[in-house]
Amino acid sequence: MGNEYDVVVIGAGTGGYVAAIRASQLGLKVAVVEKQKTLGGTCLIWGCIPTKALLEHAHALKVAQSGKDWGLTGFDPAAVRVDMPVVHARKDKVVSGLTGGIELLFKKNKIEWLKGQARLAGARQIAVTSHDGATRTLTATKEIIVATGSAARSVPGIEVDRKRIIFSDEAIHLPEVPTSIAIMGSGAVGVEFASIFKSFGSDVTIIELLPKLVPLEDEAVSNELEKTLKRRGINVHTGTNVTAAKVTSKGVEIEMARARSQAPENRAAVPPPTSSAQGSKTEKVTVDVLLVATGRGPVTEGLDAEKLGIKLERGYVVVDQLFRTSVPGISAVGDVITMGGPHYQLAHVSSMEGILLAERIAGQHVEPINYDHVPKCTYCEPEIGSVGLTEAQAKQQGHDVRVGAFPFKALGRARMAGETDGFVKIVAEKKYDEILGVHIIGPRATELVAEAVLALRLECTAEELIKTIHAHPTMSEAVGEAAHAVHGTAIHI
Repeated sequence: MGNEYDVVVIGAGTGGYVAAIRASQLGLKVAVVEKQKTLGGTCLIWGCIPTKALLEHAHALKVAQSGKDWGLTGFDPAAVRVDMPVVHARKDKVVSGLTGGIELLFKKNKIEWLKGQARLAGARQIAVTSHDGATRTLTATKEIIVATGSAARSVPGIEVDRKRIIFSDEAIHLPEVPTSIAIMGSGAVGVEFASIFKSFGSDVTIIELLPKLVPLEDEAVSNELEKTLKRRGINVHTGTNVTAAKVTSKGVEIEMARARSQAPENRAAVPPPTSSAQGSKTEKVTVDVLLVATGRGPVTEGLDAEKLGIKLERGYVVVDQLFRTSVPGISAVGDVITMGGPHYQLAHVSSMEGILLAERIAGQHVEPINYDHVPKCTYCEPEIGSVGLTEAQAKQQGHDVRVGAFPFKALGRARMAGETDGFVKIVAEKKYDEILGVHIIGPRATELVAEAVLALRLECTAEELIKTIHAHPTMSEAVGEAAHAVHGTAIHI
């Protein structure tokens, strides 16, 4: 077994385990230290996978409840309800299948998994304390990779008891559907859980400090989402600050007031709200559960990073564009890092960073990631998929822009599916026709955005997208039609 490796990775989330696999593929001897009982990190165990599994159940429930419209007989659609124990059993089966798959990948690639807490003991040394208290010191001859990820964070004055006032970690395991739930924050986590619990039958309230929902998205997307959520009966309070929340015998009593905050200029980081009142009009609401979805913070506790001289900023590990920290021989990727510019806490970003870092360590030529080309996906109903500059950002950067949009309701495929909310919006530069951003809200948006990512990476023009044949009948026709709309030539509107 030995204690010497080429690379030792701390953390087996989407950044860490992908870096480990890629490093092994390139011929390096790799060990991974992970304190959780399973591999996969936040995304697989508490985040992306379980929440999207719940969203699939919500979609299935929606179809069943509208069974008469689909010609489904033999049952009473109005009587269809969600069985949470069955839902959780299936969700957990999906998660365990994927975590088991990573274990198989580790075995296939001869990666050693050490179960325990890691501490940086030197520029190339890691002390590992296993769950039974035993200690072991590892040496990384080439590089240590810190990939410890992030954890949900609250705001000052809001005490999370993880029973009535909860994070998303608890929300994915609620044994029963709450009669009512309020959600602080309208980023991806907030609006996804709003969709889930509204579908399951909860009375849902969203409270967002900033002036619009999904604050990092194009304003037209935010407006469309608010309109559709309200139509579904979800209570939406934007520009509103939670000033207090306390557990009572009746549930959670929330005080909120109108806020004076403005949308952030940094499109990769929304500042967390504070608990101090910023407005004069106060309102109270009592709900069964309050979900705090106001963002995530880095996990570096117990790592002894600062003792070793690693530069931190607000708890994040500071790295350069190739993920080197201030200490030679130690690099970092994923949610735990900051590099002075936009950085998204997204699983697919962490994975790409892990691949690039492993290739650099192995001596391959690598280029920095272009974070302007990161796809952002939100799996609420309707879905959101976007990449590149919003219309406002493009104008702020001095671009002379022209915009084209096409609604899903004009598509045959959308009408067949009964999913006609939303649109595709393309932001293009006028002189050279280059596509600067694509913003999609509607059916399959999280899949359709892949074409847009490739278009931006290849510096595609709207004209080139017009000349690209989109199959009929598909949802993707909306992308081609939006490109036509940039030139004022959309065919079907």
